[in-house]
Amino acid sequence: MPSVPYSRYLIGPVSWYSFLIMAGAVIAVILACREERRAGFPKDTVIDLALILLPCGIIGARIYYVVFSWNQFKSDLLSVFRIWEGGLAIYGGIIAGLVTLLLFCRKRRLPPLGICDLIVPGLALAQSIGRWGNWFNIEAYGLTVTRPDLCFFPLALQVPADGYNWHLATFFYESLWDMLIFVFLVFARYRLLRHRGDVFFFYVFLYAAGRLVIEELRTDSLYASESIRISQLLSICLCMIVFIRYFCMFRKTAGLIRPFSYLLVFTSSFCSVFALLYAFGFSFSFLHLSAGNILFLIFYAFLMIINLFMLYFPHNSREVHNAGNKM
Repeated sequence: MPSVPYSRYLIGPVSWYSFLIMAGAVIAVILACREERRAGFPKDTVIDLALILLPCGIIGARIYYVVFSWNQFKSDLLSVFRIWEGGLAIYGGIIAGLVTLLLFCRKRRLPPLGICDLIVPGLALAQSIGRWGNWFNIEAYGLTVTRPDLCFFPLALQVPADGYNWHLATFFYESLWDMLIFVFLVFARYRLLRHRGDVFFFYVFLYAAGRLVIEELRTDSLYASESIRISQLLSICLCMIVFIRYFCMFRKTAGLIRPFSYLLVFTSSFCSVFALLYAFGFSFSFLHLSAGNILFLIFYAFLMIINLFMLYFPHNSREVHNAGNKM
């Protein structure tokens, strides 16, 4: 496969970026519709929600991107509306989509977490597909690659604007990570994730953990300040919110070994504080190299994922076992 796309456009004025985003959205809606009846929701709930959610999500993703890269748009305000040229931030889309979903559920008197569980596996797949739009736009790439044995696609891609130098294909890394999240959620939602909201919270946690690492490799990050990558800051906070939710949910259960659970909280909290300090620009002597930064973030993400799985799944298996004994 070539490392440079042949064209940004699929046919005529229709860009690959727009086509892939819409294709991912359509597939996500189809998957959610298939689960709608099984989950016991009224017919056409997903379609009605999608007609509101999709435009609001795109608008939110664009607003988020424009706010944190205002210097790029302030001299040409009309460029704010040219979304086919790229510039959608997924966190902005998720935030706008979540607000829209909550208002929709309140009006229809539906359980928000149940609806979230219904749609997030398809959302992960849509993100995986949509990320390939970044390849056609030649954006969302990472650091320069200088080793000749690493200059191949999809590990890296050539950037014409940089003299066809090779850069890390971070869009591909995120696409692959999103696909793995989709596979896990589809497999686990019937067998392992047994509480309402579990599918949604595991999606949030896993996506945030992966984005934390991948963002460090990118060269086009959005910054809340001179040294704070807004996506990394959000990722750390989201990971801790989800972990604390499950700790509070299970801390009083007899099946959970409390000293062990507190050890998980201590290690996760310590590492999160450390990661937050790093995100705010504090320098650590052993993190002065880019490779050291990446290894640190990989360790943090891995630790948080392992901690959540160790907290949730032993409790869940005991719960299922105890329910079986009562039958």
